[in-house]
Amino acid sequence: MVGETATFEEPRPTGIFRGQSRERDRVTTEPALVRYILTFAAIVFLVLFLLIPLVVVFAAAFEKGWQVYVAALKDHYTLSAIRLTLWTAAIVVPLNVVFGVAASWAIAKFRFVGKSILTTLIDLPFAVSPVVAGLIFVLMLGKNGYLGSWLEAHHLRIIFAVPGIVIVTIFVTFPFVARELIPLMQAQGTEEEEAAISLGAGGWKTFWRITLPNIKWGLLYGVILCNARAMGEFGAVSVVSGHIRGLTSTMPLQVENYYNEMNLSAAFAVSSLLAMLALVTLVLKRLAEWRFREELHDVEGEGEGRPAYEY
Repeated sequence: MVGETATFEEPRPTGIFRGQSRERDRVTTEPALVRYILTFAAIVFLVLFLLIPLVVVFAAAFEKGWQVYVAALKDHYTLSAIRLTLWTAAIVVPLNVVFGVAASWAIAKFRFVGKSILTTLIDLPFAVSPVVAGLIFVLMLGKNGYLGSWLEAHHLRIIFAVPGIVIVTIFVTFPFVARELIPLMQAQGTEEEEAAISLGAGGWKTFWRITLPNIKWGLLYGVILCNARAMGEFGAVSVVSGHIRGLTSTMPLQVENYYNEMNLSAAFAVSSLLAMLALVTLVLKRLAEWRFREELHDVEGEGEGRPAYEY
């Protein structure tokens, strides 16, 4: 009727839908007791194996006072280990960025023979023990290795020197960047690049204007993980370094050197630096991961027929 306002009520679910909703709740919702037990077990595990060791490291580092802590960090061998660790990361991370972007670009954007083999080889450092990886390079590049005589003839020293540390660190860290970018690039597809090229853009311009902005958060996420592993690597570096103090000892190796000498204050002081590095890495990782998930979710929500990846 004219002058009357029509009102509409939201339709209520029928009995079958209400039954389905209740059934779904029963399937997906655990009893409160089970949730409390699982939550309590997770908290206890984190406290015992994460928080308490972390607190012990910092407590032991400052046990003898701030002056002893600072003196341990100013030690010649500690400063040398810090410099070597930073230099190794400064070399390894950019190289892995180049490799990771190139490998993920090739795998996600092109079809070629051996694509599955390349994808499998990228995961190889995850399957091989770092100690075994270091031993492989010793057998290849050491004095008595397959290439040892040629390297010695040309006065090139790899093993028990800085180049060996850089090489094994590259080996154990190169999957991180590629493994973060491959799913992201696959989810994005090739439509934007094809459109840019069809409009006259070259390969480099397409990469800088289209591809790189779309993968920036995933790339940052991979760089953070790669840098953390490069600075904290112990097994492979321990095999190829020779533990030469002041020359080939990184921060993790220097912690072992101080501990073997029963210089616990210095050992825990250097350990606290690595712990602080880990905490900063976790914060940066979380921020990058949040943006990375948001970006990947936005990409997967565009269009139809694109593969969905749970990351």
